[in-house]
Amino acid sequence: MPGIIKFVVHAFICFFIAIGSVQAKDLIIGVDANFRPFEFKDAQGKFTGFDVELFDAIAKDLGLNYKWQTMDFNGLIPALQSKSIDAAIAGITIKSSREEVVDFSYPYYDAGLVILVRADNTSIKTIEDLKDKKVATKLATTSADYLKTNGVNDVKLLPNTDNLFMELLTGGVDAVFFDSPPLMYFSQNQGKDKVKIVGPLYQGQSYGIAFPQGSELREKVSISLLKFMEDGTYENLYGKWFGKLP
Repeated sequence: MPGIIKFVVHAFICFFIAIGSVQAKDLIIGVDANFRPFEFKDAQGKFTGFDVELFDAIAKDLGLNYKWQTMDFNGLIPALQSKSIDAAIAGITIKSSREEVVDFSYPYYDAGLVILVRADNTSIKTIEDLKDKKVATKLATTSADYLKTNGVNDVKLLPNTDNLFMELLTGGVDAVFFDSPPLMYFSQNQGKDKVKIVGPLYQGQSYGIAFPQGSELREKVSISLLKFMEDGTYENLYGKWFGKLP
């Protein structure tokens, strides 16, 4: 009998240790590490940016442990579908085709698409001017879809924004067409006096944090986002990276 009791006690201990291990397991958060000013490594090699600090605030609010999984943007949705990551934050536009395969949080950033050209360019002013030009944009994004829909066919699809800027500065393409925040940030910082934004803002869009379908995290994260938008946390973070809220 004592042997049975000892076995049962040992089994219970192992069970609770296992439960504790599951609860303590770090969430895997997918991110594109080359999307300034949302996520990037600074001069000291520290991972930072608006998305990085926003998710860190959410994790602290919810008591979550997590670690980053960097990957190319076009790998994020498949990783969510296979549940190899628990969430993804990388300036992911909420659109119907993505909502068919993943779930999104409450929108946390409103953006649009813009044209970036070299500073001495005078021939490109609107998307109509891109139809006979070579244009770079990011692979598997809404900007690629928009160019195709609007008859721009000579498009170079690249995996990250650093590649886009390099192609433009070296003359590999005539223009870059992509999300407004990283293009505006580049034009005001590393690309100052070398590039410029031209034309209007195209296709207003919202970013959301993405989750595997049915994830319990989505509602919790959305509640944190809404709380931050009410208590000033979001406004302070937005101000740090983009200036005053529009």
